[in-house]
This record gives sequence, C-alpha cells and structure tokens, in this order.
Amino acid sequence: MSTSPLRVVGIAGSLRRDSWNRKLLRAAAALAPSGIEVHISEELPHIPLFNEDLVGGREPESVLRMRAEVAASDALLIATPEYNGGVPGVLKNALDWLSLPLGGSALHGKPVGLMGASPGRLGTARGQFELRNMFVFTASPVMPGPEVLVAHAHERFDAEGRLTDPDVAARIGLLFRNLSSYARLNHHEAVASS
Repeated sequence: MSTSPLRVVGIAGSLRRDSWNRKLLRAAAALAPSGIEVHISEELPHIPLFNEDLVGGREPESVLRMRAEVAASDALLIATPEYNGGVPGVLKNALDWLSLPLGGSALHGKPVGLMGASPGRLGTARGQFELRNMFVFTASPVMPGPEVLVAHAHERFDAEGRLTDPDVAARIGLLFRNLSSYARLNHHEAVASS
C-alpha cells in the first residue's frame, strides 16, 4: 500500500442530486492530494430499507455493490446533511446494511473521515456527532479532526457548484492528510501482525 494510491470511497448522505453535500464531496475529490484516489459511490439512492429477512445470501444487489466498494477501499469519506438535528435516514439505513455481516463487516476497522454542509449555522455538527457514535459499533476509527463543518453552505459554493471558501478547502486538505496517515499506519500494523 505504501506505493499504491490510497483508495477512498465517498458517500454523500443525501438523495438530492444537487445537494450541498454532494457538491462538498465532489469538491473534496477534486482537492484530493497526489496519492489519494476518491471514488464517489452512487449506490445510496438504490439501497432499500433494511430488512433482516433479506440478510444471509439474499441481500439486494445495490447493497452488495456498496459493500464491495467499501471493502475494496482503504478509507471512507462521508459528507452528511443534518435533518432535524441528526443523521439522514437514508444514510443510517445504508450504514445498517454495511455493518453486516456481524464480525465481518466492510466497515470493521475502516478509517472514516466526516464532513458536512448545511445552510444552517451549525454545519451538521449534531449529525456528525451521531455518526461518530454509530461507528463505535463497527469499530471504525473516525478521524478526530479537523472538523469540516460547512455552515451557510449557500455562501460557500458558486453557481456551478464549485467550493469557493479557501478555509474549508484547507480543512479538507488536512482531513485527507490525517486520513491517509492513519490508513497507512493501520495497514502497516495489520501487515506486521499477520
């Protein structure tokens, strides 16, 4: 992994095609430094409601595709909206699917970077807090910082959806550096212990 690019799969936690968080994730992919490749998953709109009757060999194809994307990645990057002070239901639903199978989840030990954009003044702080708690159960280490909380999102992007705030861009750059360092260290420790 030291010579190969770090593979990051990105998930925008909104179904809206023109959402602020989709714009933020695209901006992050464009800002990714050399040595980091970001693949943005397009599976979220196709993930059905979690149903344990479908677990165990009958999972929907969209779930299997997203699970494979996450499993093949070195790290996960989530851009989450905040609905009613929490994580959007569609994102929570996808993470419930990804948390399986128990003991062999694609999320287990997967480093996670969080960010979020909102027209409000808190920039998805509460939604990201909820996500941090959720990832405890999948043993997914969430980067402690920097927090990428994009408040007043309508002022941070131009008419073409490009990020215009240099402070946000700098925080995204630092998040990538931290995510890369952790993922490479985690990979090195896993190889050393095998």
